Amino acid sequence: MINGKVLAVVPVYNEADKISDTIEGLKKIDSIDKILVVNDGSTDNTAEVVDKLGVSIINLEKNQGKGFAMKKAMEQKEYDYIAFVDGDLGLSSVEAEKLIYPVVSGEVDFTIAKFPNSSDVTHIKGGFGFVKRLAKRGVYFYTKQEVNTSLSGQRVYRREVMDVMEYIPARYGIEVAMTIQALKNDFTFKEVPVKMTHRYTERSLKGFKHRGKQFFDILKTLIIMFFRR
Repeated sequence: MINGKVLAVVPVYNEADKISDTIEGLKKIDSIDKILVVNDGSTDNTAEVVDKLGVSIINLEKNQGKGFAMKKAMEQKEYDYIAFVDGDLGLSSVEAEKLIYPVVSGEVDFTIAKFPNSSDVTHIKGGFGFVKRLAKRGVYFYTKQEVNTSLSGQRVYRREVMDVMEYIPARYGIEVAMTIQALKNDFTFKEVPVKMTHRYTERSLKGFKHRGKQFFDILKTLIIMFFRR
């Protein structure tokens, strides 16, 4: 028996093809009390698909960024634990249960999903690791802790951890910022291996542009956090 309510938040942008399966997977997790989709200004029919799934939804008029969407969800008052899940996980979202248990049981204050190596799952070569290294080194700079999953969007937090989040960047720096703030406030964490799958960014022009945006968003976040100390 879980003492408290678990809120699952799914920030999405143009995930009409994946969101139904993602929600179906989450619905199989008995410990989740409420599922909230934050539609970040999608230009496809994501909103229409979600409306038929029987879950709560917040529709943003225009794309504001993942961090902005997550912040809107954080404004919800009725939760004791909050799980963040990306919209492109499909049915593998059911693996979020592995992230929930260590937190609600009191083992740790927050968990982060550790995905299988992308090349082992898809046989597709990803990037060259610049973004991951920046995130990992940035977290270590501020906290002196090694976190291999700094970029993972699949996380579960106790409400008390969320209460210390003073800086929520609007875009890709969100996970790094949240990790640093949680660790600097001495909350405990666990990286949990999961069998989740999602879209992997390939070594293509589009992929490198995406990673470039990630890199500079995270760099900007780390610089801002330096001057906020």
